[in-house]
Order: sequence, then C-alpha cells, then structure tokens
Amino acid sequence: MSEPMIPLSVAVLTISDTRTEQTDRSGQALVERLTAAGHRLHEKRIVPDDVYRIRAVVAGWIANEEVQVILTTGGTGFTGRDSSPEAISVLLDKEIEGFGELFRHLSWQEIGSSTVQSRCLGGLANATVVFCLPGSTGACRTGWDGILAEQLDSRHKPCNFANLVIPERGQHG
Repeated sequence: MSEPMIPLSVAVLTISDTRTEQTDRSGQALVERLTAAGHRLHEKRIVPDDVYRIRAVVAGWIANEEVQVILTTGGTGFTGRDSSPEAISVLLDKEIEGFGELFRHLSWQEIGSSTVQSRCLGGLANATVVFCLPGSTGACRTGWDGILAEQLDSRHKPCNFANLVIPERGQHG
C-alpha cells in the first residue's frame, strides 16, 4: 500500500446498563484499535440500553458532519433490554447485510453456535458508516481485526467503506 491512509473521525458508543468508563473494556478496545490504526477518536460515550437514548446519541452523530464512522458495542443480543438494532436500524439509509453475516462467520470460529445470538448490524446514514458490535471485548476484537480494520482503511482494495465517507471521494476509490 503505497498511498497514505486517510484517517477517519470515529465516535464510539458503549451501550450498557452497568458499565462505567473504568469497567468499559469493549469500548476501550475499540478506541485502542482505531487510534493504533491512525484514525481519530471524535467522542466516546456510554449510554444505558434504552432505545431512545441510544437513538438520540447515534442520530446526533449521524447529523454531525465531523463524524464519519460510528462504532457501538453492546445491546445486540436477545436478553432483557438488548435493543441496539431496534434503536439504530431506523436511522440507516442503507443496511450493510454482509457485515452481520461476515461477523457471525468469523465469530463461529471462536464461540461456535452461540454466534447466532449476535444481532450485529452495519449501515450507512448521511455519509456516515455505522457498525453495531456485541458487548464482549472478544467480539469487538473480532469485528475490528476481521472486518473493520480493512474496511475503514482508505487503501484497502478492491473497495472499502472509508472511501464512501471521505467527502472528496464519495465512492469506493
């Protein structure tokens, strides 16, 4: 890869009723990986697993021209208040169906059939790419290392999502 990578502005949202900044290993793992890859952290927040609070934060970031990527962790399961897909799917202009499929394929190799309980989601909204990952640190590592590191790298060929959110490119590049 001879051309330089174009860093993206990334917002990270941890969705949890119990985590704090001190105990949020999943959100911190995403922050560490995205900054190590050369991207910029726009903001990191934690909100309870509540459809409307999740939706409010994500909608605000989607409307913010400075945010190019939103990564969420948590709320993708089937228990109790898990509601990330319901909160975020209505905000998307286009869903990235292959993201959930590929994540579960990679996750299958690590946790077996339990991966069917992951309702991770990806999509595009207002020139912002949004990825919803499960709340475990391992799942965040799997999603970043197996998919997001390449798809958020403007040099990755034959195509990537970075080039869809970089204003001067607006294409696969």
